Amino acid sequence: MFRKVLVANRGEIAVRVMRACEELNVGTVAIYSEADADSGHVRYADEAYNVGPARAADSYLDHEAVIEAAQQADADAIHPGYGFLAENAEFAEKVEAADGITWIGPSSDAMESLGEKTKAREIMSEADVPIVPGTTDPVTDPEEVAAFGEEHGYPIAIKAEGGGGGRGMKVVWDESEIEDQLESAQREGEAYFDNDSVYLERYLEQPRHIEIQILADEHGNVRHLGERDCSLQRRHQKVIEEGPSAALSDELREQIGEAARRGVAAADYTNAGTVEFLVEEESGRDGPLGPDANFYFLEVNTRIQVEHTVTEEITGYDIVKRQIQIAAGEEVDFDQDDVEVDGHAMEFRINAENAAEDFAPATGGQLETYDPPGGVGVRLDDALRQGDDLVTDYDSMIAKLVVWGEDREECIARSLRALREYDVAGIPTIIPFHRLMLTDEQFVASTHTTKYLDNELDESRIEEAQAQWGGDTGDGGAKGEDEDDEETVEREFTVEVNGKRFEVELAEHGAPAIPVGDGAAAGTGTGAASPPQPAGGDSGSSDEFAGDGETVDAEMQGTILDVAVEEGDEVAAGDVLVVLEAMKMENDIVASRGGTVTEIAVEEEQSVDMGDVLVVLE
Repeated sequence: MFRKVLVANRGEIAVRVMRACEELNVGTVAIYSEADADSGHVRYADEAYNVGPARAADSYLDHEAVIEAAQQADADAIHPGYGFLAENAEFAEKVEAADGITWIGPSSDAMESLGEKTKAREIMSEADVPIVPGTTDPVTDPEEVAAFGEEHGYPIAIKAEGGGGGRGMKVVWDESEIEDQLESAQREGEAYFDNDSVYLERYLEQPRHIEIQILADEHGNVRHLGERDCSLQRRHQKVIEEGPSAALSDELREQIGEAARRGVAAADYTNAGTVEFLVEEESGRDGPLGPDANFYFLEVNTRIQVEHTVTEEITGYDIVKRQIQIAAGEEVDFDQDDVEVDGHAMEFRINAENAAEDFAPATGGQLETYDPPGGVGVRLDDALRQGDDLVTDYDSMIAKLVVWGEDREECIARSLRALREYDVAGIPTIIPFHRLMLTDEQFVASTHTTKYLDNELDESRIEEAQAQWGGDTGDGGAKGEDEDDEETVEREFTVEVNGKRFEVELAEHGAPAIPVGDGAAAGTGTGAASPPQPAGGDSGSSDEFAGDGETVDAEMQGTILDVAVEEGDEVAAGDVLVVLEAMKMENDIVASRGGTVTEIAVEEEQSVDMGDVLVVLE
């Protein structure tokens, strides 16, 4: 077994992995960006190392910085969690090549084969796993998309090779959209996955999203741990996951599970992974889908999934501990027939978003109140604590609420109770949305599909739920000026020595506040937190563009992916001016009226804050 594991991630998943390490008596190492210096995963770890500034590309995605931190800490393994570098075959290969460090995950060769969707489709097809009609070679020309549409019809899904979770996927509904959507999918693929290669699939309009959890070791054992139903999604992002699926008959779930095992075995895959399928829903069905229902391979996630908790609750297997043990060379010690599903579980992603405002992510704030639920069958995976400031540079998910019941009916009732108990003040969350869904007729009947939230749910119901149960979402302001004015003040200092983090606590009696200037050097203690700076540096303000023109401002913090106009261009209302990436979503910033572009205040790859000027129109 390993001595010390570096977790190349942040937030709740980093803490989740560290807890598994603790139970195996393995030391833990955190990495953190400057934005995450005070985050929960840093507090939890035995050691912590700064790997760079807030921008993910300069910290959590910096291959050399992460490996160097592992070497400094004398860690003998790296666990990537999910997101960031978890499915990056190039990084995995570098870890494999690093002296004395083991990669906790599938081999880089398997990651490359299954991470590139066209290769994965070829492997699955050869293993007799059903696949959606599509291309097996990358597509670069709009004419290729048009030819595919003529053969298979519309809509068409254009997918990035390295994509997942809806990122890097664009839907073409008719021929007029081909060029724009192809460029957009390629751009997202390059921005998120450093790979602009895309392929095509027939787009299924009413599917269910079913995934199979896999464990495979170096000794040829491949096991599946049943399925999860992840059909409740908005913009291809999962919000509630559950297991087992109430929509599948036993015969169908057995077919899908065995197909997943065949595909994984054919790919020589080891460690944990998830094989995802689309199952065609049958309108007006009475009872579960039978063995004749159509299901198609979607993709393999070569990592732990956000929703792995669901499977853990209904099978009793700790998947993260199994990952670590498999990477250490241990054998899976149970047969397929030993896997039994007990009860029903659901996972609720607690995102810092306002569902009533099109799930807009919070732009700041502090957890003034954070009182999570408890009781029988309730599990909470998180890293935040009351008083923490919200870090908005990365994903909007702050916690995962996981609830178990003896059956789906009890699980729903218990989930409602737990969500009512969950008290968060200071930031918006989607807890009201979850409470709404647990009383929604289609969700309760399990007849919803992946398109239900985007195409069918009445948005006014979300607004009513937010108004009724939204609570105090705070004003996003800074801490009060009168804090820390007691006669005796306790302060916690953070000191970095050669990149390693140390915590020092001092009690000051009647002492004045310690000034913190702009020149405070890294590696010195600070008595109070400096105001957070925009990721990527100074990004202009409205005062710099005080002319007669109308400014188009950023509605959220994010990164500029594309500037679609030039100075002097004439634009009409609705024309795209800028493409802004925020919280893993690509957002078109459009003109609200026609005019002439007189100034452009941003450039590609620049980070911006909410309210920053993007374009000036006259």
